Amino acid sequence: MATTENGPRGPLAGLRVVELAGIGPGPFAAMLLADLGADVVRVDRPGGAGLGIDPAHDLTNRNKRSVLLDLKAADGPATVLDLVERADVLIEGYRPGVAERLGVGPDACLARNPKLVYGRMTGWGQDGPLAERAGHDISYIALTGTLSMIGRPGEPPTVPANLVGDYAGGSLYLVVGILAALQHARTPGGTGQVVDAAIVDGAAHLATMIHGMLAAGGWQDRRGSNLLDGGCPFYGSYETSDGQYMAVGPLEQRFYDEFVRLLGLGDTAPDRGDLARWDELRTAVADRFRTRTRAEWTEVFDGSDACVAPVLSLREAPHHPHLAARATFVEHGGLTQPAPAPRFSATPASVRTSPALPGADTDAVAADWDVPGLRTTRKDTTD
Repeated sequence: MATTENGPRGPLAGLRVVELAGIGPGPFAAMLLADLGADVVRVDRPGGAGLGIDPAHDLTNRNKRSVLLDLKAADGPATVLDLVERADVLIEGYRPGVAERLGVGPDACLARNPKLVYGRMTGWGQDGPLAERAGHDISYIALTGTLSMIGRPGEPPTVPANLVGDYAGGSLYLVVGILAALQHARTPGGTGQVVDAAIVDGAAHLATMIHGMLAAGGWQDRRGSNLLDGGCPFYGSYETSDGQYMAVGPLEQRFYDEFVRLLGLGDTAPDRGDLARWDELRTAVADRFRTRTRAEWTEVFDGSDACVAPVLSLREAPHHPHLAARATFVEHGGLTQPAPAPRFSATPASVRTSPALPGADTDAVAADWDVPGLRTTRKDTTD
């Protein structure tokens, strides 16, 4: 694993972002911008806003700086607006109307900075019957139909951590929206605007191809019955003799031919084109995988185009030779973590700083952004 210290800033160097502290997809989106070089100032509130994780280990706050502000204090909103005046982007993840009530909603911010991109991260969106309701990742992917696709038939849907909703359907869409809005704001006659990134919208959009296949009759609207959802015997995972797993995905015929040859089935494998024999094929593949350990099967398929890979744990993954060669994981401040992605040839990004501790950078940001009121507010909230 590579170790980085004060590395290159990335393509967004010079971009200023204000992040109003929250949990989940908002901080992750801000981390993406910070990884790519933006100067992200996280506005933390006294008492914290997280789920109890030690701030020193909250990797979603890496490459950021933190100031401490109480938005409910008399001068809190005014100080945030001072930051906004000097920023390019603001990110907030409150329920609809909360930012407005605090005095830092879009109207107030855009009045101070007409070129500002105001990014709003919510689960349900800014409007609609559920907009005011509480929810979490699982709620949003459930309602959009996305959760219904994941898991085995006849069993409850499998919860994909909070990767599909919060981060894929939320954070990534917010970042795309912010960058698109920045492009518009910087064109002649362009203005700032509000980006409404709702996880329900993003999670639904992720399934666009599946909806097309459903309309064409190429996808059944039930779990574990299709080519890409585990229903296909040559696209899934199989247990090995030591209780580990191998992931299998040779969809193309030439890759599949290599797969069955190396697996030892050869010409005895049931015809993969006969859907009526898929259960028979699945049993044959499963029986073969149970004859060896994960390490042994990894060696068998090493260097092949059979599209087979060992299922590694989070702690194992950084040590895989391919990921190690690419420095997909890095170590910084004693923490092993995924490196910034994607990669850039002219403006590489890096992990430059450890997770920002609440309020630790107040003085530095006050000086760099020329917002002396930060120091006064900080003293008021900590006395």
